Amino acid sequence: MRIKRAVHAKKKKRTLKKAVKGYISSRQGSIKRAKEAFIKAQTNAYKDRKAKKHTYRQLWQMRISAGVKQFGLSYSQFIHLLKEQNIILDRKILAKLASEFPQTFKAIVLKVTKQ
Repeated sequence: MRIKRAVHAKKKKRTLKKAVKGYISSRQGSIKRAKEAFIKAQTNAYKDRKAKKHTYRQLWQMRISAGVKQFGLSYSQFIHLLKEQNIILDRKILAKLASEFPQTFKAIVLKVTKQ
């Protein structure tokens, strides 16, 4: 018996068309161009999710560094002292404390530098 693929092929095309809705000119109309555009978009989305993490980590480091400079420490010295004291706070939390709760951040820095 001959198997016809029209239903499956149309379903794939419909799914692709839905995914590329809003793309410009032939990237939306032509199936071949739409598939190329969709693959590229997915690649960039993956890459940019990784870049976003990198960007946020940089931002947190800058905020911590700015907060620690007031106490005569550098960012790397502060992180080293934290690890020596076994104080486990990630950079996101430290950055939030440095920018929004300076008194709490000051207490942490003083605790780390005293010993």
